[in-house]
Amino acid sequence: MEALSRADEQTLFQFIGKVRNFGNKTRWLITLAGIVKKDSKTPMTLEELIKLPGIGRKSANVILRESGKKAEGIIVDLHVVRVAPRLGIASGTDPKKIETQLMDVLPQKDWAEIGMALSFLGREICRPTNPKCPECLLNACCGYYKTRQK
Repeated sequence: MEALSRADEQTLFQFIGKVRNFGNKTRWLITLAGIVKKDSKTPMTLEELIKLPGIGRKSANVILRESGKKAEGIIVDLHVVRVAPRLGIASGTDPKKIETQLMDVLPQKDWAEIGMALSFLGREICRPTNPKCPECLLNACCGYYKTRQK
């Protein structure tokens, strides 16, 4: 965080220039680093992390997961928003509501991994259009797959 807080935009561009909206994300990263200032002062609870500008529940859950901390929630991105209802383990399109539904039905010991697993499934197999249902390991218990078979 110390080095990042001293970095300028041009320096960071070479590292994140291929990321969508890299200009905005560069400014955001520098701002965050300026607030946190030191690695040792990085918040390590969901409640503290979401107080930082630009950090929502998804990002906070990713940070906790990647730092090896106990999961306090489930990572819900656009893929999870699509996949969880298709599987029948959540409903709706609101990420916060889907996260709550998943937390209600899944044991906390699985929270750190399930969001990433569902997201990967959504990127690779359970695509928005032309999902690869026959290849999916979960098709036997998937409500969406069952409706497509009729």
